[in-house]
Amino acid sequence: MVERSLDWLKQAKRDLENAEYEIRGEFYEYVCFLAQQASEKAVKAVFQKMGVEAFGYSVAGSIKRLSEHFNLDLELIRFAKELDKAYIPTRYPNAHPEGAPYELYTREEAERLVEYGRKIVRFCENLLSQI
Repeated sequence: MVERSLDWLKQAKRDLENAEYEIRGEFYEYVCFLAQQASEKAVKAVFQKMGVEAFGYSVAGSIKRLSEHFNLDLELIRFAKELDKAYIPTRYPNAHPEGAPYELYTREEAERLVEYGRKIVRFCENLLSQI
């Protein structure tokens, strides 16, 4: 396996930049999804650096696996659980009883998830510098 952890991390950061841009356009459902994606990619960067293939889309599950190898603030798992809830319903109308996703997500929610994403990306970036 070719080691590309920095590419994964760079894309995670770019996803967060895009999320911040999308807030200005009020695309809150995409902001939430991008925050989840940034977190997922950052965690996958750590696994990549460790030489381990990370499968799946659960940020919380991946962070729990990382906790077997590294000390981490358990609050990151709480953040990751909330981010994971944005993976599917932000994009698909049939994930909600009614309404299109863009009608259901708020600025406050989007900003909160971006902040959670920032914390996870920073944590992963710090881990990468230690591996």
